[in-house]
Amino acid sequence: MRRIYLHPLPVRIWHWINAVSFVLLVLTGIQIRYVGLIDVIPFRTAVMLHSWIGFVVVGSFFIWFLFYIFTDKARLYHPELNPVELFRGCLRQAVYYAHGMFKGLPNPFHLSKFRKFNPLQSLTYQIVMLILVPLQCVTGILLWDLTRFAKVVEWLGGVRVVDTVHVLVFIIVVFYIPFHAYLAALGRTPLEHYKAMFTGYEEVEDEDSGAAD
Repeated sequence: MRRIYLHPLPVRIWHWINAVSFVLLVLTGIQIRYVGLIDVIPFRTAVMLHSWIGFVVVGSFFIWFLFYIFTDKARLYHPELNPVELFRGCLRQAVYYAHGMFKGLPNPFHLSKFRKFNPLQSLTYQIVMLILVPLQCVTGILLWDLTRFAKVVEWLGGVRVVDTVHVLVFIIVVFYIPFHAYLAALGRTPLEHYKAMFTGYEEVEDEDSGAAD
């Protein structure tokens, strides 16, 4: 068993800012959407918090995007797999999560310095970070000031369309957060991967760590 440095400091800072921000966006979003039914904080306060936290997420997205574009870390999201291999890898990993790990079978994915994500994680994170988060940021900014962005909103089909997209992504995020937290607890101990997102280091088996050198 040995440790490899897998999560650079900028990634860890971004991760926790993003995690806390999305949880707060979900909570304030629920308050805004169901005003009158749920009254934990005043409506105006919820709107103000939702807007400012939203700008934090927009800023953190650009930090993440620039970091991965201008470093070799982009390789973590784009493994050298053709579509058929990626599909097979995702299927093997899904079968492991749903069945294999409960039977004590070995994980088909082996962690290393430049193989941070298994195929299923890689595909999921690309969908989340390159499609869902940008969609949520753009629609959120448009809804933040409907007067200023009236022409853009109209071109996209109107407020109802923009709001529907924003809410649909919100629903996906609501389900994604607990699922992500659950998968993060599937290390050798429930807190292993959580601890790594604070320290930057992951522990790997000796036969797996050779790929990291």
